[in-house]
Amino acid sequence: MSEEAFDVMVVGSCMTDLVSRVPRLPKAGETIHGQKFFIGFGGKGANQCIQAARLGAKTAIVCKVGEDFFGDNYIQNFKDNGVHTDFVGQTCDAATGTASIIVNDAGENAIVIVAGANMLLGSEELQGALLAASRAKVLVSQLEICPQMSLQALRMAQEHKVKTIFNPAPAIADLDAEFYTASDVFCCNESEAELLTGSSVANVEEAHQAAQQLLKRGCGSVIITLGPQGCVVVKGRGLTSTHVQTTACATVDTTGAGDSFIGALAFYTAHYPTMPLEEMARRANRVAGVSVQAVGTQSSYPFKRDLPAELF
Repeated sequence: MSEEAFDVMVVGSCMTDLVSRVPRLPKAGETIHGQKFFIGFGGKGANQCIQAARLGAKTAIVCKVGEDFFGDNYIQNFKDNGVHTDFVGQTCDAATGTASIIVNDAGENAIVIVAGANMLLGSEELQGALLAASRAKVLVSQLEICPQMSLQALRMAQEHKVKTIFNPAPAIADLDAEFYTASDVFCCNESEAELLTGSSVANVEEAHQAAQQLLKRGCGSVIITLGPQGCVVVKGRGLTSTHVQTTACATVDTTGAGDSFIGALAFYTAHYPTMPLEEMARRANRVAGVSVQAVGTQSSYPFKRDLPAELF
């Protein structure tokens, strides 16, 4: 069992990305020619962990991969990015998770995930990481593993006064109410906010209203990301609702941009605990803005050395 203290601990998913570049997204029943294919590393949990690590956070991940080529490669990828791998399990009962991603010339994407080994991450693995999790500064979780395992991880962190960031993605309409009270920061995008609230989130004003609604369910604070429109931050008792704008940039590929944002947010939360959440969000927007200017998921994530000193 690790005795190390981590800045950021992520409990979540690993996916091998199978990426096709196409001029446009195909219609139902249509076959089109693609321009390029490549295999990359993805999965919301791993993405968020890798981005935090690249910014300088000492990170660890609790996840499960298959005993296969993709699983072995993923463990090596974590090591190459300085992520602690003692809590990465391998199983022969399922394949490493995969995400089939189609990206068009406008940078828009459509994704199909097969969770595989991710869904076999269980209580035993969480208990094995308990000591390390209790000493972390921040714990991050999402919904690409069994939702009850994500909730258990968040509760475990809260019991030890570890700051929690929860990303309800992929969103589920009947989300357990305890996820809200277990989240110090509840961070979702506009489509996830729509599904969770049942209300339209098509602009900044509607995002303010949705964030207020989510906050009332018991979160410490809420961030709704809005892509090129930046994000909305609501905290405390909902008395302050702030639109954090982002800088316009040439978008090449938006895949994984939300995960880049959350990984950066986790880094800032761990390293600058007294920084206002709005400023953390502004800086995380800047980091994610760099990621959309290159093709791929983790391959597009910037390192600290790639970013302006004013972000640190």
